[in-house]
Amino acid sequence: MADTGAGQQAGNTQAGNTNGAKQSAAVAKNGAAVLELRDIHKYFGDLEVLKGVSVAARAGEVIALIGSSGSGKSTLLRCANLLEIPQQGDVIFQGKAIEWRAKGAGRQPASEVQVRGVRTHLSMVFQQFNLWAHLSVLQNVTEAPITVLGQDRSEAEEKGRALLAKVGIGDKCDAYPAQLSGGQQQRAAIARALAMEPAAMLFDEPTSALDPELEQEVIKVIKDLAAEGRTMIIVTHDMSLARDVADQVIFLHQGVIEEQGAPAEVFGNPKSDRLRQFLLSTSVAA
Repeated sequence: MADTGAGQQAGNTQAGNTNGAKQSAAVAKNGAAVLELRDIHKYFGDLEVLKGVSVAARAGEVIALIGSSGSGKSTLLRCANLLEIPQQGDVIFQGKAIEWRAKGAGRQPASEVQVRGVRTHLSMVFQQFNLWAHLSVLQNVTEAPITVLGQDRSEAEEKGRALLAKVGIGDKCDAYPAQLSGGQQQRAAIARALAMEPAAMLFDEPTSALDPELEQEVIKVIKDLAAEGRTMIIVTHDMSLARDVADQVIFLHQGVIEEQGAPAEVFGNPKSDRLRQFLLSTSVAA
């Protein structure tokens, strides 16, 4: 009986912690945007992939970007992290706009220091895991905190082990990426992103390279991060994930925002014919 009571108490405590985290996140979402993209235009040659897209993610907010292949979702995410340079528009991170030199096709950030600052505090998780094959999983997680943030090695390793345990692969610290499943590699990539203590996280189709069973492992981690109140923008093909974790869903079509709103509105009451067709094609009935 004592064990049952302890279990109930632990369950109540966990539920209280979860509710508290959600309440704190809700309060934080009323604040200023952590990451804002204003009127983003991006061309590849003569092809205009993004035609004036604006997105703002406040602290603790989760935004899901959905849409067909070629709609501009991943390009928008790469513009946010300055892996792609928009020919027009503003990228504002933690209240500071990126400064530019030149215009149009020759446009580039004016300050490499500013770019490094953005990438240091805006972590990105890619579709392909991009782990260093010659380093152990723990070394993959600790390399950037040691070399970029200047953390002491022992401190970085302690935090790295805790993060790997957090994503469910604490027993894989000494393994190499080739010894891990795809789901384990993606969870290691998420731990690596978290190790930088980012102000916001970007996910570019984090589950699309995985089979359904391994996909669920990664989805659980992302849901846990959302419950913690992490600021995230997620490009995803998984409509259930978008519906479950997002505060705001944005449907991109041919480089523009066709529709956006709360998940209940976007999935339950789509306004545009194109969104209705898209949801039917992904087996999400309106």
